[in-house]
Amino acid sequence: MELGLRAKKILITGASQGIGAGLAEAFAAEGCELYLVARSADKLGAVADAIRQAHGVPVHLLPLDITAPGSIDQVMAFGGHVDVLVNNAGSIPGGTLWEVDETRWREGWELKVFGYINLCRAMYPAMKARGAGVILNNIGNGGENPDFNYIAGSTGNAALMAFTRALGGRSLEDGIRVVGVNAGPVATDRIVKVMRGHAAKLLGDAERFGELMAKYPLGRPATVPEVADLFVYLASDRSAYSSGAIFTVDGGITSKRSV
Repeated sequence: MELGLRAKKILITGASQGIGAGLAEAFAAEGCELYLVARSADKLGAVADAIRQAHGVPVHLLPLDITAPGSIDQVMAFGGHVDVLVNNAGSIPGGTLWEVDETRWREGWELKVFGYINLCRAMYPAMKARGAGVILNNIGNGGENPDFNYIAGSTGNAALMAFTRALGGRSLEDGIRVVGVNAGPVATDRIVKVMRGHAAKLLGDAERFGELMAKYPLGRPATVPEVADLFVYLASDRSAYSSGAIFTVDGGITSKRSV
C-alpha cells in the first residue's frame, strides 16, 4: 500500500530506544526525513547511523531533556516545521499510591503527561498556520485499565487519552489530526524490566518473568513493528478521517474484561 509519506518530515521524541527507535525505523522505511529527540546523544547517534545506512534518509538529531527549562522552544527551533509530531518520550513509574511518592509521580508526569501537552501547545499553532499537520500520541493501555499497582501510569495515561480526544475533536477545523495509540505490553527492554519486578514480587524469582509474559495474548508481548506500523498508517492520508480517537493495540487485553 502506498502511504504517500515519502519526504514527509517526522519529529519523534524518545527516539533513542524501544518503541521510539522502532518508530524512527518504520518512518524511515517510508522515505521520511527524521527529526529525532531524546536525552542520550550516544543512543540517538547509534539509531541515526543504522537508519542512514539502511534507508539513506536525512536524520537530524537533538539530544535534549524535554523537561528542562526552555526545552520546548529548542524543540520548536529544531523541528517546528515538521509534518508529523510523534509524542513518545517518557515512562511513568509503576507501584501503588504509597510506593510512588510525590517526587517520582511528578517526575513521571512532567516528562510524559506535560511533555506531550506542552509540545502540542507549541506545535499546534505552527501546523495551523500551514493548514496541515498530524499529532500522534503514544499513550498506553494503562489508561483504559486502571491498576492499583500502576496508579500513577493509569491516571496519567487516562489524562492523555482525554487530552487527545479533546484536542482532536475540533482539530480538523484547522487542518490538523490528533490521534492516540494505546499499546499494551511491547517487547522492549522496559517490559522485561517491569516483568522481572513483577516476577520477583509475585513468584519470588525475577528470572521467572517469562512465565508471566506467557500469559499475554498469543503467549507474548507485541513486537515493536506491530505497534510502529500503525503509527505510520495513522500519519498518512490513508487515515485522513481519523482524529480525536484512540487506537488500542493490546491483543484484546482491554476488551477481555467482562462483567
